[in-house]
Amino acid sequence: MIRRWVFAGLMVWIPLGATLLVIRFTLDLLDSSYLLPPSWRFPGLGVLLTVVVVLGTGALAANYLGAQFLNWLESLFNHIPLVRSLYGGTKKLAETLFSENSNSFRKVVMIEWPRPGQWSVGFQAGEALREAAERSGREMTAVFVPTTPNPTSGFLMQVPRDEVVPLDLSVEEGMRYIISLGVSAPVRGARTAAAVLPPTPATPAA
Repeated sequence: MIRRWVFAGLMVWIPLGATLLVIRFTLDLLDSSYLLPPSWRFPGLGVLLTVVVVLGTGALAANYLGAQFLNWLESLFNHIPLVRSLYGGTKKLAETLFSENSNSFRKVVMIEWPRPGQWSVGFQAGEALREAAERSGREMTAVFVPTTPNPTSGFLMQVPRDEVVPLDLSVEEGMRYIISLGVSAPVRGARTAAAVLPPTPATPAA
């Protein structure tokens, strides 16, 4: 009885605690605003200031004069060697993730990796390297295979397009499946053990 209670309690607190930790980390990160002097900082002000700055920057970028100023600032960054690489890479990543017309990280796929017969779940990451297609002589696509249970790290692979198997899963379902170590499998993508395992051979009569 006590053992069952312990497991039931863990099933409640492990996902709840992990969610609260992520929320607290995000709020602490937003709340530690360096735009305010230390004497002016109090809980919640940094979050409010971050929201105001993001909305104000968006309104500025949507304005013609504001867009011209941001273009000039971007041109300035592009003339600084180290800053140019950092700014260009992060801007491309933001455009890929937040653009409504982008197909990157919008599709859950499956590739045969790390060896034939074993399949890994990943996400279509975007366009493949042009040189990879030219040297291989095949049409390639970029696939990101995240690690589990931490999907922020993983492997970026150049995979032949005809070897990528699309899955009928949303990105949220695919990410939940990876983070949960395969425990939280979508119903339409899950198969029972009886359907996967080969039938047990009949025992010959004595």
